Amino acid sequence: MDARTIIHLNVADFAVAVERVLDARLRGRPVVIAPEGANRAAVFDMSDEAFLHGIRKGMALARARRLCPDTVVIAPHADRYEQAMRDLLARALPYSPLIEMTDSNGHIFMDATGTRRLFGPAYDIAWRIRKTVRKELGLDPIWSVAHNKLLAKVATRVVKPAGEYILEEGQEQAFLAPLPVDLVPGLDDGDLVRLREFRLDRVGQVLAWSLPQLEVVFAGRGQILYESMRGIDGSPVLPVGAEKPTLTADHDFGNDSNDVETLHAALFALIEKAGRNLRQRRMAAQRLGIVLDYSDGLRVARQGSLTPPSANDRLLFETAKVVLDRAWTRRVRIRHLRLCLDRLTFPPAQLDLFGDRSQSPPKDDRLMQSLDAIRGKFGETAVCFGRGLGCGEGERN
Repeated sequence: MDARTIIHLNVADFAVAVERVLDARLRGRPVVIAPEGANRAAVFDMSDEAFLHGIRKGMALARARRLCPDTVVIAPHADRYEQAMRDLLARALPYSPLIEMTDSNGHIFMDATGTRRLFGPAYDIAWRIRKTVRKELGLDPIWSVAHNKLLAKVATRVVKPAGEYILEEGQEQAFLAPLPVDLVPGLDDGDLVRLREFRLDRVGQVLAWSLPQLEVVFAGRGQILYESMRGIDGSPVLPVGAEKPTLTADHDFGNDSNDVETLHAALFALIEKAGRNLRQRRMAAQRLGIVLDYSDGLRVARQGSLTPPSANDRLLFETAKVVLDRAWTRRVRIRHLRLCLDRLTFPPAQLDLFGDRSQSPPKDDRLMQSLDAIRGKFGETAVCFGRGLGCGEGERN
């Protein structure tokens, strides 16, 4: 049986790269993709030049301008990025049906296991795809070859913004050991803060810890850290056209209600359930949706983006309340509530260089880890927030 072989193609700073194909004057300049005219606009993507000035995804545009006054701001064009992803997929499809795209962000995983007899070694496939993409699309993807998705993704992070990497099986720990821990997918900000508290900056330092030691310090995240630092990842590459993973959670009200506290309590209970599921998968959600079924049969659905993606219950709940308010515009009582989390991705574990931690408080992250550990040992209902239990008085009017 052939050893598993995964190719990861990554067009660095994808949205910026697409805009630069259309406007060559943007090359070499600090560029930020953000809805400039919107209130509280946030950075959607940025060039490597902007990154070196400290600009990060999800950062307030006003702050990004302060960090780099010369930044060129361009409004997002989702249709362009989606078309570019379709064009990228078309160049990869002849080599394998197992190709997984993570939205319109320039990332493609390809399972090239068993294709050697037809197309040669996986690195030849990756090289040919890159050559075609550069010639026909004007984009320049980084590529890597490894035996699972986690290692392939780390390898492209190592050579970013341009390059290639071939990781042979058996070299996992030697490859990972000298790397900074924040290059490993699946870690969130809380993990990084906790690692820093123990002066664990490199993967090799974490490798010295046993699983029981990690579980003492990181509670429910111990197993995840143990496997991630060793390059262990059995997740499959989904075939083209496969339904993208989505988390849903539902609540039926025993008595139809339009009581604010009752709905918030039900929503928070769903968030707790879905958030734990996300963290167990080592994923974060980029989009959150709310579906309301009213007593008179009308259904209303609304959704909102999570920037940056999150698996933190508190941050998920704050976004969920905003989306709920957009969906809840009638005085009619509500019979059923559904929470949907999709566009799942690796958590963007990246500490802010300038100390603004308002987006993801480390205390919240450590609390989530402890609660996950307790629930994993004693059951889902062993411990929960009072908010998810209570029902207040007073109806919405």
